Amino acid sequence: MSELNNPEEFIPESGSKGQIHGDVLQNIPVTLSIEVGRAVIKIRDLMRLTQGSVVELDRIAGEPLNLLVNNTVVAQGEVVLVNDRYGIRLTRVVPASERLDNL
Repeated sequence: MSELNNPEEFIPESGSKGQIHGDVLQNIPVTLSIEVGRAVIKIRDLMRLTQGSVVELDRIAGEPLNLLVNNTVVAQGEVVLVNDRYGIRLTRVVPASERLDNL
């Protein structure tokens, strides 16, 4: 766990009682992941998986992928190549109100 570089960053300015400085929030790391699909299988089937096995996912080919931030879907998109690396082009951003409903 990292130490605070400047504990005063958390001290609210006068008139902003109980609020955290915006720069502090912008520097908090989050986990970004892309979900291709999901599958529910029984443990016996999981134990039978070997190299070359195929697990069928719940997505149809061509369906948008989910972009998750800290395991919350925030957008959907499609896979693209960027300088020989995979990326995602966003096709839909989930409105904040919809994200809050799913918490």
